[in-house]
Amino acid sequence: MHIYGKKVWLAADCYFDSAYNGQVSHEAICVLNTSDKDAQINITLFFEDREPLGGFTAKCGARRTNHIRMDKQKNCDGKTVPKDTPYAVLVESDVDIVCQYTRLDTAQSEMALMTTICY
Repeated sequence: MHIYGKKVWLAADCYFDSAYNGQVSHEAICVLNTSDKDAQINITLFFEDREPLGGFTAKCGARRTNHIRMDKQKNCDGKTVPKDTPYAVLVESDVDIVCQYTRLDTAQSEMALMTTICY
């Protein structure tokens, strides 16, 4: 089996919108782990006007995928991802993973979906 990805990923354009039109907007950090070891994942948020917010964790099983819904995450201090605030995300794993960021924006009359492979 070949191991794909890397241990550090970044997404620079994240935003959790509080407005919605019938369905709640949400974001996901989607990870793929092709290794034979479970991935332990740490997530840190960076902002324009405040200090980083870390302490978010997740797991992705060996040879599995995990769609980490950021609107449902709490960090080690019980803090959530702030709504209506631009941020960037740093994803760090103890094994190589592939990382993708996806945003579903339902604030307009029609839904918009944005996705990108992280850097």
